[in-house]
Amino acid sequence: MEGLGLIFVIILGVLFVIFATAKMKLHPFLSLLIAAFAIGIVAGLPLSDVVEAVNSGFGGLMSSIGLVIIFGTIIGVILEKSGAALRMAEVVLRIVGEKRPQMAMSLIGGIVSIPVFCDSGFVILSSLKKALAKKAKVAVTSMTIALSTGLFATHTLVPPTPGPIAAAGNIGAEAYLGTIILIGIIVVIPVIFTGYLWAIKVGTKMKVEGEDKEEEAYDYEAIVKAFGEMPSAAKSFAPIIVPIILIGLSSIITFAGWNGTLASIFLFLGSPVVALLVGVLFAFALLPSYDEETLTEWIGIGIKEAAPILLITGAGGAFGTVISTTPIADYIQSFGQNTLWTGAMFLIIPFLIAAALKSAQGSSTAAIVITSTLIAPLLPDLGITGAVPLALVVMAVGAGAMVVSHVNDSYFWVVKEFSGMTVTQAYKAQTAATLFQGLVAFIITFLLWSIFV
Repeated sequence: MEGLGLIFVIILGVLFVIFATAKMKLHPFLSLLIAAFAIGIVAGLPLSDVVEAVNSGFGGLMSSIGLVIIFGTIIGVILEKSGAALRMAEVVLRIVGEKRPQMAMSLIGGIVSIPVFCDSGFVILSSLKKALAKKAKVAVTSMTIALSTGLFATHTLVPPTPGPIAAAGNIGAEAYLGTIILIGIIVVIPVIFTGYLWAIKVGTKMKVEGEDKEEEAYDYEAIVKAFGEMPSAAKSFAPIIVPIILIGLSSIITFAGWNGTLASIFLFLGSPVVALLVGVLFAFALLPSYDEETLTEWIGIGIKEAAPILLITGAGGAFGTVISTTPIADYIQSFGQNTLWTGAMFLIIPFLIAAALKSAQGSSTAAIVITSTLIAPLLPDLGITGAVPLALVVMAVGAGAMVVSHVNDSYFWVVKEFSGMTVTQAYKAQTAATLFQGLVAFIITFLLWSIFV
């Protein structure tokens, strides 16, 4: 099968994934694998080639980013359970100042969500958010929006969050994680600020039922003291900051072409697997004790949280490999000759695909994984290679995966339930905010492409 017929089969495969996950509630892992086998068979590939493509696609992606995802989730669990996440929040609050509580919550969310899933981060910081709202005498809803949008921004744009790492692996950009982190930080700053503006312009005008009575139960100092002795600021930030610095140094050394023993050592330490393992070792300094609870149970929780992401990511790799094994590449070459969809204009395609998938099935991570596998075969034929272009493609995918968080997204319900908002209020607060955040992320990405590529 070739040409438009093949494109039609691939589109049907994507629609099946959307329908199976959104309507049938089938796990994305199985829906992606079923679609991969179906596309390969219907496209006329030899059955042995279909099996080989599925196996190599799944295993190949796990070999490059599997351990990175596991180490990242372990760091997140330790930060959560040791109190380091609260300590980081406290430090940010001191720096920003209590007179700008919404800005503090936005920044706290942005930092905490780099290693911690946004759902967990919101739950961890929910009581702190309410206590600060009471202390600063501002609407709880404004603090809710600031926190939820800050968490959501880095969740979809900045590694080592699993979604962006998976996207990098899918499009062959895992060697450029340092560049992706740097560009992710550049893009995420205006995205977080967008959520902050929505919080102070819209959130301050919204009041949840029983807010006045609920606030009486929250006292900032009492919440911090109730947690017990928390780790120092340096220990709390180290598991996040050290891996990012190591990956960044590795990228600089590679770009500069430096050689020698010292350069080799930092290239080794800056490889994503080693850098995140170093982050895990720094996280061990946060453990209150070294016993079965911390060394087995806490780490076990991190591994369990990583499992579904690994399965979805691996299935996405299988899906993408099957597509790239078909004669689609030949058709893509003629597609690439259409100048309308080259350069910065190409970014519209992954943005819209990810936005459609996110809106249809709810999971940002699944939307990022599926979209990146779909567009991966397009990139070489369109001449999109190298650190900066591939990093901006990851940003475009992440931007689409922000649009929008609504009722089929578990994060939407976490934000709603832990804030006391009605569904209508949550639509106005969370759904509208994530729409604008995704659009801003795409606009910034588009502008960066126009300037640097």
